[in-house]
This record gives sequence, structure tokens and C-alpha cells, in this order.
Amino acid sequence: MSLLDRLHKKSPVGFAIAWIVVYVVGSSIADDISQDLGTRKLVTAFAQLAMSLLLCLWVRHAGEEERLGLREPRTSAARMLFYLPLLIVATKKVWLGLGMDGTPLEGACWVASMCCVGYLEELIFRGLLFRAMEPDGRTSAIVVSSLTFGMGHIVNVLNGSGQELVETLAQIAFAVAVGFMLVLVLLKSGSIWPCVIFHMLNNALSFFENEAATIAFFGTYSRALWLSVGTSAVVAVIYIAWLLRQPDVA
Repeated sequence: MSLLDRLHKKSPVGFAIAWIVVYVVGSSIADDISQDLGTRKLVTAFAQLAMSLLLCLWVRHAGEEERLGLREPRTSAARMLFYLPLLIVATKKVWLGLGMDGTPLEGACWVASMCCVGYLEELIFRGLLFRAMEPDGRTSAIVVSSLTFGMGHIVNVLNGSGQELVETLAQIAFAVAVGFMLVLVLLKSGSIWPCVIFHMLNNALSFFENEAATIAFFGTYSRALWLSVGTSAVVAVIYIAWLLRQPDVA
């Protein structure tokens, strides 16, 4: 842990950026290897689990749990609207029924990977990066961490996943809005765990979307995608407006 300690002491922002690079590059390479082996996320799940364990051990070693929000919420669930907007956004993909976009093994690997992604991305973007920038200005820290989080999804065009550009652009826009919303959830609840749980659920459920039912209902998948992004944006904006009225506790 001494190397991580030295990096963090030298530059907390640089430390966060280093984690972003390791996470994005490592996950992309692992995705490519998984594809070559014929099972999506097979290697990625183990690689991201290793990264999650390393980050978790360092956070505990450095005594950073409190500062990063790894604690119970300090605000009542009622003042957070019982986190219902987060639940609405996270579960929208399975409202028309359940499906399975692959084999049971791929499903297990996908869920494991997405749980790690939820933990890693929240700790890196809403934890390390946001807290490192916060002393120089909370507003700029919120904006930069949200934009960085959104732009990180451009890797889906470059990693050979087969995701279309228009889908990635929608994902980036969605991620920026959600990034801003989740920073506020952290600040108003005093805990990063609601953000982590939302992130895990939102990503994991994408494997179980019933694409045939979605296309049948909306006509085309592209139309469904943009309506989904638009609906999520409206929910996010309403929730953001509510959260801005609540006092900060973190």
C-alpha cells in the first residue's frame, strides 16, 4: 500500500485520475480477452473484482471511509423521497418484462462485473475525484466529476463491444445527468452507498432487458433508447431540483 499512499499524498487529484486510467484501460483489455474466449465479462468480472478489493483495502488502510461516504445515510429516507427516483431510473429497462441477453454463465459474469463497476465508479468519481477537487471549489468539483464520469463511457465505442455511436452518445448524456444527480445524493444523504446500490442495479438489469418486447412496444430500439434517456433525464432533473432544496450533510 506504500506506493498508493505516496501517490495519494503527492496529488489526490492525480491519484483519482490514475485510478480512472487503470479502471478504464484494465476493463477494456479484460473485455477484449473475454470476447476472444467467447464469454462476455468472463475475465472482466475477475479483473474488476481484483480492482475493487485493492481499492477497498486501500480505503480502509488510509482511514478514508468517513470522508468518502462509506457509512450509513445521515438523512432520513423521507427527505430523500425514499430514493424512489433512483429506483425508477434503475429499473426502467425491465418494465416491459424480463429477458436474457446471453447464456446463464454470461449473465452471472455480467452481474458480478456490474456490481464491481458500481462500487469502483462511485468510489473513483464520486469519492476520490470529487473529494480531491472539492477544496478548490465544490461547484467545479461537481461539474468536472460528472462530465468526466459521462465522457468515460466513450470507451464503449473504442473497445470493440459493438455498441453503436448513437447509443454511446445517449449513454454519455445519461451518465452526465446521473453523475450530477448522484453527487447531490452523496452530499444530501451523507452516504455513497445509495449511489453504489443504484449503479449496481442500473447496470446489472441491462442484461435482463426484454429487447423483443421493447421493440414491439416502441416500434424501434432506437426510439425506445431515446425515450428511455429522455424519461430518465426528466426524472433526474425533478430529483435534482428536490435535492437542491435539502441541506448538505456531507
